[in-house]
Amino acid sequence: MSQLTADIQQNYALFIQQAQDTQQVWALQFDDEWVVCDSSEQADRDVMPVWSAQADAQRHCVDEWADYQAAPIALEEFMEEWVNDLADDQVLLGINWNADLDGIEVDPLTLARDLADSEL
Repeated sequence: MSQLTADIQQNYALFIQQAQDTQQVWALQFDDEWVVCDSSEQADRDVMPVWSAQADAQRHCVDEWADYQAAPIALEEFMEEWVNDLADDQVLLGINWNADLDGIEVDPLTLARDLADSEL
């Protein structure tokens, strides 16, 4: 059962905790493609949704994302390879979007800093 709620700040905190605990994050992948969509908060920006639990990611594999599957990304790889590439491409991260696709959109470098700070 999902731990995500309507409280997007709480879902962000849950992402930080679970990503640290499991050392992985989840995104939606089909072949070599990953889900990236238009930002609802910033015009002309894209956002890549990521989750801290497989089940929460997988529940979004419907409708236009029906061909996609929840795919794990090791946290170390995510931090070392994905974050800078996404930041360079001006792609935001959508963190732990709930069933209504509500959630925080954050700059990848901000997320990386929050993940690193939580290790202290």
